[in-house]
Amino acid sequence: MSAPPRPSSATRTPGARTSRPASRPTARRSRLVEDPTPAEHEPPTVSHVVAGVLAAGQALMLSLAVVVLPAVVAYLVGTAAMSTAAGTPGDGAEVRSAVDVAMGIWLLGHGVPLTADTVTVSLAPLGVTGLALFLTYVSAKRFATTSVAAWAAGTVTYALCATAVAAIAGSAPGWTLVTAPLAGLSVGGLGMALGILARPDAPAATEFGERVEALARQVTGVDLVPATLRLGLRGGTLAVALLLGGAAILVAAWALAGRATSSDIITALEPGWTGGIVFAVAQLALLPNLVLWAIAWLAGPGFAIGEGTSFTPFGTISGPLPAIPLLGALPGEDWANPISAWVPVLVVLCGVAAGLFVWRRLEPSLVRWSDVGWVLCGIVLTPAVVMLLGQWLAAGAGGPGRLADVGANALLTAGLVAAEVGGGAAAVLLGAKLDAVGLAARVRDRAEEVGRGPEGPESDGSQPYGSDESERSDGSDGLEADRPEQPDRLVAGADDESTDGSARGPVST
Repeated sequence: MSAPPRPSSATRTPGARTSRPASRPTARRSRLVEDPTPAEHEPPTVSHVVAGVLAAGQALMLSLAVVVLPAVVAYLVGTAAMSTAAGTPGDGAEVRSAVDVAMGIWLLGHGVPLTADTVTVSLAPLGVTGLALFLTYVSAKRFATTSVAAWAAGTVTYALCATAVAAIAGSAPGWTLVTAPLAGLSVGGLGMALGILARPDAPAATEFGERVEALARQVTGVDLVPATLRLGLRGGTLAVALLLGGAAILVAAWALAGRATSSDIITALEPGWTGGIVFAVAQLALLPNLVLWAIAWLAGPGFAIGEGTSFTPFGTISGPLPAIPLLGALPGEDWANPISAWVPVLVVLCGVAAGLFVWRRLEPSLVRWSDVGWVLCGIVLTPAVVMLLGQWLAAGAGGPGRLADVGANALLTAGLVAAEVGGGAAAVLLGAKLDAVGLAARVRDRAEEVGRGPEGPESDGSQPYGSDESERSDGSDGLEADRPEQPDRLVAGADDESTDGSARGPVST
């Protein structure tokens, strides 16, 4: 028996149901569109807190292990070399003492003074500080989440762990123990902030700055950080980078010149391969300090390694120094000569580079004298703050007696560096501004001469366009009416609001 014939489209009545209703896919699509899509919920605050805690804890343990493990290995190798029997009653106590000293050095890198046998050492090895900051930055970028909760949790965790390390080590007795949580908040907070802001889903630096600027403008009603000031800060950052690079090259030259002295110190100590590793780690920890001292040497005030000593480009007064190979790289008396007296000019050249960097990003026809002042403030402010903080951290007491004075005078060095950088930048900016003003005046004069014609406005009794008697009723010469109101146009260009709420200015994009 054959199947009944399939009805054709001609015999189908409107609304009749077929095996493949045409309305079903449409109804299904409309139902899918009309159904509300479940909203994506953000991770709860607990997950942000846990991520911050884990990131900070991991960074702290790694940086602490880098300092503690070489000390333990050096002790074990030293006891084996002296054929000390393992498991003697004092063996565990000596290992604990080596660990405590290593933890004290780790805390010293965070700014917590190290006290041992009534001797206080406050000279922070900035290499340890940089290591802790770098590991915190990497850990926060990799494991933390982009949230304020993660940053706060990581910062507090780092501070609490640093306090616990100080309490266990016992190297910061009394009031110095209070500096441990403060140091942990500073190092942990800065490292966590840098790492979180470097995450892919974090706002860019410019966007973050715009948000802060918009919030400050909303709260105060005033543009606290003009665009020209921000540009000046960028120029000051360039000057600081050039100074650090030049100082690093200078330290390399010092080390090359003093390699014989450093080799004699190593030979006299006979540290062996294990002690050589410990010496290398210790010298790397102090290398950033020496670079900052080299900046003080370049600027002029120099630095001291012990009371009564002075290392400047104008003269060297040395004295007995600890047997540390790195100190063999200090500049000798031959580094103070008539040529070295001109090395502060290098700092001025860094300011010149900053001034050129800034001026190339300005629109000369829109730059006002106030803009030049804001730019100079930014260029001077950056090296002043960086040098003040850096030289203060790089100085301190390196031991008892005459070693209580090590480093450079932070206030004097910061002031001279800021003055020298600012002087170089001012020479460029003021010269360029005066040249721009003179060029604009010459262009206006040339345009006015072309407008008068070869015979002048009095040759046929006519007057130039737009210079009738009503416009000269105030006694002017009639030329000001045709000149564009340059200051008003500049102010408008600097104060107009863009679509995103940021203020425009003479800074070219």
